[in-house]
Amino acid sequence: MSIKTIFLDRDGVINKEVKYLYKINDFKFINGVFKTCLYFEKIGYRIIIVTNQSGISRGYYSETDYEILTNWMLGEFSKNGIDILDTIHCPHEKSNNCDCRKPKPGMFLIAKNKHAIDMEKCWMIGDQESDIKAAYSAGIKNTILVRSGHLIDEINSKAKFILDSVNQSTKIIKY
Repeated sequence: MSIKTIFLDRDGVINKEVKYLYKINDFKFINGVFKTCLYFEKIGYRIIIVTNQSGISRGYYSETDYEILTNWMLGEFSKNGIDILDTIHCPHEKSNNCDCRKPKPGMFLIAKNKHAIDMEKCWMIGDQESDIKAAYSAGIKNTILVRSGHLIDEINSKAKFILDSVNQSTKIIKY
């Protein structure tokens, strides 16, 4: 049986944008993100986090540093009653030309195969056009770009919706 999923980018969507974030002390959740994720679960969506983490290949932090921060973040979601289905990251720089770094769809396709996801019933919420391009390439047409992370070119964006924050997505995503 296939599942419907909300894919979330991490930096700028779940937490405030901090360049090359790997320290727990620097991690600040976006206000209302827990309430929003509880809503997603209530209406039958599973949540998967897909995040580019080029700081690993650039040597700014290690895979272990990333895992420590991710485990802490997942613990905070769990304390708030939210079960994150999976987190998938790409540790590569753009120059590595891998298949997993957004705007390529690799992380989405890994999730699709691992969890039997129906991509037509999914949503992607990101803060960069590369999030939207990756989602489209993976077969996800329901996309939201949020203004809470990077500057975006709203006029040329391919996102279905552009909102101020992930919290406003509850007005768009329904049963």
